Amino acid sequence: MEKDLMKKKFGLPPLPNLGSGPPGKRNMIRKKDYSPVYWDKYFDHKKDLVTSTGDTFRIYEKGSEGPVLFFLHGGGFSALSWALLSTHVTTLVKCRCVAVDLRGHGDSVTSDDTNLSAEQMSSDVGNIIHSLYNDDPPPVILVGHSMGGAIAVHTAVRHLVSTLIGLAVIDVVEGTALEALTSMQSFLRGRPRTFESMDKAIEWAVRSGQILNLESARVSMVGQLKSESSNETGAEELEHQHVSCSDTIEEEEDEDKASQASTVGQFKKPADPQSMSTHRYTWRIDLSKTEKFWQGWFEGLSQKFLSCEAPKMLILAGPDRLDKDLTIGQMQGKFQMNLLPQCGHAVHEDVPDRVADVLANFMIRHRVAEAIGNFERSVPGC
Repeated sequence: MEKDLMKKKFGLPPLPNLGSGPPGKRNMIRKKDYSPVYWDKYFDHKKDLVTSTGDTFRIYEKGSEGPVLFFLHGGGFSALSWALLSTHVTTLVKCRCVAVDLRGHGDSVTSDDTNLSAEQMSSDVGNIIHSLYNDDPPPVILVGHSMGGAIAVHTAVRHLVSTLIGLAVIDVVEGTALEALTSMQSFLRGRPRTFESMDKAIEWAVRSGQILNLESARVSMVGQLKSESSNETGAEELEHQHVSCSDTIEEEEDEDKASQASTVGQFKKPADPQSMSTHRYTWRIDLSKTEKFWQGWFEGLSQKFLSCEAPKMLILAGPDRLDKDLTIGQMQGKFQMNLLPQCGHAVHEDVPDRVADVLANFMIRHRVAEAIGNFERSVPGC
């Protein structure tokens, strides 16, 4: 009965049959931590960058030297989906990681959050990179997943990044993507509209297979949701709790200040640590309303990808995703292809260590980054 109620309320698949055994052992197996994790466990810095157009984009950064891996997330995701990958890859080679919340996503705020055309978002990428580095940009490798992969290709072929040295596209192919659009609205309607807590949202993401890696889901789902009561994004809400908790710790450690804290408002009141478990959450962006842009993201994508002059790489979860143009291009050696089976669509979240290894090998192969420690280059997959 309890299982049926959970499935009905939260859109969760049934719990697996754990078989017989002592009740204590069964409970221990079932118990997992679905609480959200703060971004600074994985990134070094975050900033809200204002571009020349007046738009504000949330940026997360990792690393301090070497070429820049500029990460573009998929539709509905956020920059936080690159958290684990950024941590892994910066331990293999000397590089910098920059992940951005694209227009209409995460904590970015623009003059028109509803304009998700390929032209607008690729222009955003060019503007962000220019605003970050002005007239002295470092070598940049664009890395995009799904929608972000399409935007990376549009950015590359429009020559919006003057120092582009590489292009990596994760699990998006023109033919497969265009075919999937016919069922996209049905897929979106099948998702829960709201979650009664952030923990429940993270649990749904893992058990439904949207994100197979629990650790990644705990940090990245925060960027996909917003609170119904305050309209704050999950990342903003977690930020406020983190600051409040830090203030509380400082207050407890400093006895002198604590003794003088009789004045009302001298210290921030600590946030309820369970508040993210008691608010209701909904999706940060209503992807169903972006349908008019879908065709423009993916149409002609294969030829655009193949025409890019920079070294290119395609990372796929399965070989069946290749269309005719890419199959011919791969046979002609126009790009490097890596297959990472046994993972879902969010390849970089499901197996971040393996994607990090692929990216590190790509950079070393093209001699744009130095290996760290005993990292050894492997033969590219195909």
